Amino acid sequence: MPLLTADQAARVRERFGTPCYVYDAAALETTARHLLAFAAPYGFTLRYAMKANPSRRILHLFRDLGLHIDASSDWEVERALRAGFAPDRIQLSSQMPSTRLADHVRHGVRLNACSLHQLEAIGRAAPGSAIAVRMNPGLGSGSTKRTNTGGPASSFGIWHEYLADVQAIATRHRLSLRTLHTHIGSGTDPEVWQRVTRMSLDLAAALDDVAVVNLGGGFKVGRMPEEPSADMVDVAAHVSRELVAFRERHGRALHLEIEPGTFLVANAGAVVATCIDVVDTGKDGYLFAKLDTGMTEVTRPSLYGAQHPIDVLVTDRETAATVFVGPCCESGDILTPAPGDPESLAPRWVPRPRVGDLVIVGGAGAYCSAMSTLNYNSYPQAPEVMLERDGTLQLIRQRQSLDQIVQNER
Repeated sequence: MPLLTADQAARVRERFGTPCYVYDAAALETTARHLLAFAAPYGFTLRYAMKANPSRRILHLFRDLGLHIDASSDWEVERALRAGFAPDRIQLSSQMPSTRLADHVRHGVRLNACSLHQLEAIGRAAPGSAIAVRMNPGLGSGSTKRTNTGGPASSFGIWHEYLADVQAIATRHRLSLRTLHTHIGSGTDPEVWQRVTRMSLDLAAALDDVAVVNLGGGFKVGRMPEEPSADMVDVAAHVSRELVAFRERHGRALHLEIEPGTFLVANAGAVVATCIDVVDTGKDGYLFAKLDTGMTEVTRPSLYGAQHPIDVLVTDRETAATVFVGPCCESGDILTPAPGDPESLAPRWVPRPRVGDLVIVGGAGAYCSAMSTLNYNSYPQAPEVMLERDGTLQLIRQRQSLDQIVQNER
């Protein structure tokens, strides 16, 4: 079922044009409150992986609900600070070594060493500090290889066999490793996730200072109607059993953190688009509906064959097998690839599109606006709108102008 009614989508197009991102404030709050109730026996912190969608309005909403932040770059730290998050509620876990360690230490931002090189740098910048360390436990999970952030094919975190090196560096710089962090990717197999939980706790057992275990995010969200979402009640029950057993074995009660991004925002967002052309390649070919949105707003399908629901907002029209494509002069600008295979086409049976039809691309709250191929073919960045609880539509980011696209050129 689309996030918006046909009337609401028509209002969006009339007021803001298309393509346009729309987020549902009520859905965002409902999901956040659901996760804030996560049952953990010795304390719980919910971090928002803001790389999923760093819109200031969404950050404000989560800030007011009491969420903390997982930041993936110095720039995200700055955006979180500007959105009003207290520094000690922000943790930096980045692939790129921070160039602002001294500033973060001075402000009280929490630091997470994601490589041995980063651990050394933090030790030099903040000797004697309490920090986090991200470990690769040796196993990962992902719906595709590109969403797997654990195991030997992943560069994320410090390989678990280098634990002795971690301990030696920490000792040399008098660092207290208070938080153990693992994140294995956005997979769909709960058994793999449960195995990694135990592997993470085994690593925590070898680090005497660890008081917090951060098990990352990657909880599956079913964007398509037939896709299941992670059962967070079941996840909480499993983690609670493991934490209680850990305390019985080692005498330590570990505070739990998780840092979902997709789970919090994916299905609270959509792109309102317009069908701008319809072409076909003959009776043995395909019917293509060209939209004014594509990889410029929703890159995931062309990147790794991700699936998003697409609804043509008409009634009483015959259906047709339709391939949806975007407006870019790029053969990879496909919105309906085969699952996990961005190079194959998977037509959808929908009311046969016509030029001018309103179309909604769902599941666009996470890793869409944040991960768009901005300004390809010089298309401007699309606006963002919040559907407020009272049904009003509030512009939270205006459409980019051509002057803004070229303003830094010299």
